[in-house]
Amino acid sequence: MNKIVALTKKELYSFFSSPIAYIILIVMLSLFNIFFFLIIDQNREVSLRDVFQLMEFMLVFFIPLLTMRLFSEEKSNGTMEFLLTAPLTLTMIVLGKYLSMLIFFTLLIGLTSTYYFIIEYFGDPDPLSILSGYLGIWLEGAFFIAVGLLASSWTSNQIIAAMVSYLILFSLYFASSFTQYFSGSAEHFLIQLSTHTHLENFAIGIITPSDVVYYLAGILLCLVLTRLSIDNKLWL
Repeated sequence: MNKIVALTKKELYSFFSSPIAYIILIVMLSLFNIFFFLIIDQNREVSLRDVFQLMEFMLVFFIPLLTMRLFSEEKSNGTMEFLLTAPLTLTMIVLGKYLSMLIFFTLLIGLTSTYYFIIEYFGDPDPLSILSGYLGIWLEGAFFIAVGLLASSWTSNQIIAAMVSYLILFSLYFASSFTQYFSGSAEHFLIQLSTHTHLENFAIGIITPSDVVYYLAGILLCLVLTRLSIDNKLWL
């Protein structure tokens, strides 16, 4: 555990030593804030439901930018072999890099918690539904990060890693849009595959075991596949 914590700190230090961390943080928060006030002004309701759904769409664009460097940079700089020969297991390496981005993402989402206090000042929001929405957006971000980590483990090119992440995330986000071409079990599968379907429940204050399992299973699957990718050196 201490080695995982040490690697996580190293990754965070490396990330915050570059301007990209601050640029992404500032840009994402600025966009979140702008759209928050636009949505609240238009809807005139003390709810963050539409805000959470907008956050989800924006995360599809921004998270690949966060994750594209995690393994790709190591391979392009020639430090991947050094990392693999360090006194760390592959699981520790994967978890350390994953947790570093998860902490950054948690910080980002945590900074938007002021939205609740703003709408509480003007009305009487349901705190449980808002807490549910934040849990949903956090789980979705955690899942997206795991997808980005997996894509980064496949290539030494950061741009390709980002493009692969975009392909996977857009496919998951828009999966339910293709239900009009299918019926029966195929239609049900696409609905359940869509991330948008599961976040909708969280956004309106409904937490179901199937939605939680969807995200946790997705995270676990991506982390296991990332470890296998690194172990077998399945990258270009």
